[in-house]
Amino acid sequence: MSKRLIITGAAGFIGSSLSDSLLKNGLTVLGIDNFDTFYHRSIKERNIETALKSSSFKFMEGDIRDQDFLDRCFSDFRPDVIVHLAAKAGVRPSLIDPKLYLDVNVMGTINILEMMKKNNIRKMIFASSSSVYGNNRKIPFSENDCVDYPVSPYAASKKAGELLCHTYNHLFNLDIFCLRFFTVYGPRQRPDLAIHKFVNALLNDEVITLYGDGTSSRDYTYIDDIVRGISAAIERVKGYQIFNLGNSRPVELTSLVKLLEQSAGRSAHIKYLPMQDGDVERTFADISKAASGLGFNPEISFETGIKNYLKWFKEMKSDVGGPDLTIE
Repeated sequence: MSKRLIITGAAGFIGSSLSDSLLKNGLTVLGIDNFDTFYHRSIKERNIETALKSSSFKFMEGDIRDQDFLDRCFSDFRPDVIVHLAAKAGVRPSLIDPKLYLDVNVMGTINILEMMKKNNIRKMIFASSSSVYGNNRKIPFSENDCVDYPVSPYAASKKAGELLCHTYNHLFNLDIFCLRFFTVYGPRQRPDLAIHKFVNALLNDEVITLYGDGTSSRDYTYIDDIVRGISAAIERVKGYQIFNLGNSRPVELTSLVKLLEQSAGRSAHIKYLPMQDGDVERTFADISKAASGLGFNPEISFETGIKNYLKWFKEMKSDVGGPDLTIE
């Protein structure tokens, strides 16, 4: 595996988990993050506490839209591979401020690609999303399916990022793998995501709001499996490829709530509201290409992943002075 990596979005859920794993394997990491105010800074600061204890980890705070900041990062550190995770995340918020999402996710990605070209860095892993599939009628979702019909600005921004990566591969022969993540969950999960919100409501005896009739489904993928998939991509990145990283076992919304009730020993108070704009009915990953191309094979069952998450959540909430796990 490459020895030196830049990880953008390194203080986030996936970025911090990946950093910890790579550092354990003896690699050197420069982490970049701007501590976006979407949720409390203290959450991200806690995420990178372990990494900061390593002499092989350096952290620089700044925005990927700031070219002077990126120049400083790249002049101080010569990576073999970039893992580009930084982005404005979330489907529903992208409907409120689409310009910001396109600015960060598209222009920010162009800035990273230009830095690669300028500094002769040849390899990158780009974090894409299952949202690019929109309301694809064919299941499971394959990398060969048409993804020309996104249903949110966030999804459109991720499709645009993939296209830019293809363009720079074609023009400048950069090696880039685009990884389409399917509903990643686990310790350090963002507080705006369903599992976090449902657990928080369940343990505080508050109402859980379900959008639609409860039959919508998501292909929940545990963070450790995602980290293994990214690590495999880092080892193998060559040319331009797109890979689904999912669990390939979709779970309906009502089934998720029932499992959380069983695992927490609590009964949920449920309120149903209409489906929201930008939401999709289902996600379901065909992971055969990732299996053959990356050796990707999810190891953590949904039941085990939920138990792990509940354990982490309770420990986090019980810590004296622990971060407020809410959205600002």
